[in-house]
Amino acid sequence: MQAALLCYCRAGFEPELAAELTDRAAGAGLAGYARTRRGDGYLLFHCEDAQALSQAVPWRAMVFARQKLALVAELPGLDPRDRITPMLEALAGKGRWGELWVEHPDSDAGKPLSALARSFGNALRPALRRRGFLSEKPDPRLPRLHVCLLAGDHLLLARADPGDSAPWPLGIPRLRLHADAPSRSALKLEEALLTLLTAREREALLRPGMRAADLGAAPGGWTWVLTRHHIHVTAIDNGPMKPALLDSGLVTHRREDGFRWVPERTLDWMVCDMVDQPRRVAARMGEWFANEWCRHAIFNLKLPMKKRWQETRDCLALFTGTAGRPLDVRARQLYHDREEITVFATGT
Repeated sequence: MQAALLCYCRAGFEPELAAELTDRAAGAGLAGYARTRRGDGYLLFHCEDAQALSQAVPWRAMVFARQKLALVAELPGLDPRDRITPMLEALAGKGRWGELWVEHPDSDAGKPLSALARSFGNALRPALRRRGFLSEKPDPRLPRLHVCLLAGDHLLLARADPGDSAPWPLGIPRLRLHADAPSRSALKLEEALLTLLTAREREALLRPGMRAADLGAAPGGWTWVLTRHHIHVTAIDNGPMKPALLDSGLVTHRREDGFRWVPERTLDWMVCDMVDQPRRVAARMGEWFANEWCRHAIFNLKLPMKKRWQETRDCLALFTGTAGRPLDVRARQLYHDREEITVFATGT
């Protein structure tokens, strides 16, 4: 079987992920092709040297992939009475694993398999340990074994490098909306901070007393997240903010246009979730860095219905070109995003 990467994504965005991987493979001088169907929630990208492609495309650098894994085996036509024996045969000689995750695609076809995934994982773990394939306790020094159920008789076996993969099952961090959050959009910024920044960066870049601007702030979901870190926020929006935010003493509301407002001094953070053409937003975000109005930023780019990978690539190029200086830029379609991507940028 030809080597392949197994990647999870938002259902319906398989063509965008396929285009991204094809582009990135070509950029690394590697030939490959994607195997997927719209709505599957995953794809297989076949390549003669999947390891070289995986090294050329780190998980944190990918936009439309929630998870990146190396395919070990595809097992179709399994007997539901004994799925374990063929799996043990396929894993023989493949080394030892530090953890087992049994998953299913986050799709209409995959979600009904969640109960089977849980029960199958409970049966598979002791079988793997009896053969010496799985460590007694989770060991992050060893690769992680992923079993992706596509149907009751069809599954994929894949390998994850714990240092180059999402640390959450299905690549989805489990977040709950806080009762005090002004809107569900708070989950987008919380996920962005968790996904796009490392733990060390979150500790260094989200310190009490910092100052930020929230462009297009109303009703205040992103502002609320920043205030949870005791950051002072200037909320820019002609619409109303939740009164409790203003009572916190950390928020100043200015009824102004987020595309025109300029801070009086350099801020630590700028965040932006304004609904507008992605190129207009990208250009304005670039101006913030070109003029040194902020040190770090997180913003959303709303994508068109077609050619979304091309638009993503063009908008990021427009952003960095307008900024006119070296930046560390990371972008991802988050679980809580829809027809959009979220971008983190910081000066280097």
